[in-house]
Amino acid sequence: MDTLASFGDGLLVALQPQNLLYCFIGVFLGTFIGVLPGIGSMAAISMILPLSFYLEPTSALVMIAGVYYGAEYGGSIASILMNIPGTPSSSITCIDGYPMARSGRAGVALFASAIASFGGGLIGMVVMAVLAPVLAALALNFGPTEYFAVILLGLVAASAVSNGSPIKGVAMVVAGLMLGTIGVDITTGAERFTMGIPELRDGVSLVIVAMGLFGVGELIVSIKANATGAHQSKIDYKQFYPSRAEWKAMFGPILRGASIGSFFGALPGTGQTVASAVAYAIEKKVSPNTAMFGKGAIEGVTVPESANNSATQTAFIPTLTLGVPGSASMALVIGALMIHGITPGPRLLVEHADLFWGLVASFLVGNVILLVLNIPMIGLWVRLLQIPYKYMYPTIIVLICMGVYSVNNNVFDIWLTLIFGWAGYLMRLFRFEPAPLLIGFVLGPMMEEQLRRAMLLSRGDATVFITRPISGTLIAITLALLVYTFVSALKARRRNRGQMRSAE
Repeated sequence: MDTLASFGDGLLVALQPQNLLYCFIGVFLGTFIGVLPGIGSMAAISMILPLSFYLEPTSALVMIAGVYYGAEYGGSIASILMNIPGTPSSSITCIDGYPMARSGRAGVALFASAIASFGGGLIGMVVMAVLAPVLAALALNFGPTEYFAVILLGLVAASAVSNGSPIKGVAMVVAGLMLGTIGVDITTGAERFTMGIPELRDGVSLVIVAMGLFGVGELIVSIKANATGAHQSKIDYKQFYPSRAEWKAMFGPILRGASIGSFFGALPGTGQTVASAVAYAIEKKVSPNTAMFGKGAIEGVTVPESANNSATQTAFIPTLTLGVPGSASMALVIGALMIHGITPGPRLLVEHADLFWGLVASFLVGNVILLVLNIPMIGLWVRLLQIPYKYMYPTIIVLICMGVYSVNNNVFDIWLTLIFGWAGYLMRLFRFEPAPLLIGFVLGPMMEEQLRRAMLLSRGDATVFITRPISGTLIAITLALLVYTFVSALKARRRNRGQMRSAE
């Protein structure tokens, strides 16, 4: 009852005209910026941060939060329509969203994405309201060993994201891990695998890898397909809404994705990309529609979007209740609060209850605004696919180059993106999925950092990963997942051989 009363008070704060206005501004700008490839929520918050200094603390935080989850939703639009992840976490949405668009069902994919984002955001808001103290305490129990185990589980799950051979999935994850080691070692200061190129001292940007593998690589594939006479299916603009069977298929993945996303969002240092990847991998194992994953399964769109948005909401739990930012974007949120004289931490819920509950209630308001704002625009977004290829290709290339160049203002990054684009094209030729590579690239440096911390604290005792209850359980789950994946692959191979022999 206390929680409901506090949420009711927060809803009154969120519905105040000035907070409502700034919530709308935040989600609108966030969605618009999220659609642009390579920009992302970090840059969106950075651009709007100076404006927040002149607002009341609650209005400023509501607007920044709106930009944050608005950009995460906007990233899925570019992922579905053009196979270009607007944000790193939306790269998982590409796997099934883009095939749906290619088969003439872009409207259904966008509608499902909007519903899943709304459902995930709503569940994330409830989790934050009800379980913020509990999840904050759970996050406090996570040390380097637990974080290493969580990331290892995420990497093994990422190998299951790929279609086809699990060996290829593991190989792509390992390739991503190797790619993540490029640059200066933050512990020793030694250069690793830079090949004497000064621009690689800071490593390879995630934007470059994502834009190259998914954006440029897909463009090369599409251009070659058109040259050989392939064409896109025509889109029926009247069929924007899922069928009754698809509505039923969406419900379970939204709940499962939101549950997984809420957990990972509350853990500092994991975030939306990990949540989306793990949710997709688990859904692929439990779904009765497994064969369609990677070919345009609606579950493959709803589960990462639900996990993504719920993780976006619960990412505020450690940020506000512990003062521990889980990402660079959350660090900006802490900076904005401290400029207003508010120190995040356990006392925030007591000393600034109106701000905390006003923010929680604004998640409900903001997600409703996103839903109302974007569902009527589905027809507009889908009509982008009517643009002739000869105009679409150069436009996408320009957007990609602008997004990549804006990261470091360096032409070298553009050339590197084109190299990754050709690598992505070759991977598709040999049926290697790029998504596990991207996930390995994102999680690799984090896993290395936590591994080093754990070994330093244990004085080189590797058994600490097994003796600690949480990390030991997670590692056991990881091993079980590995065994299950390879046994399933062997059974599938034997089944296929048996079918081929019976056909002969």
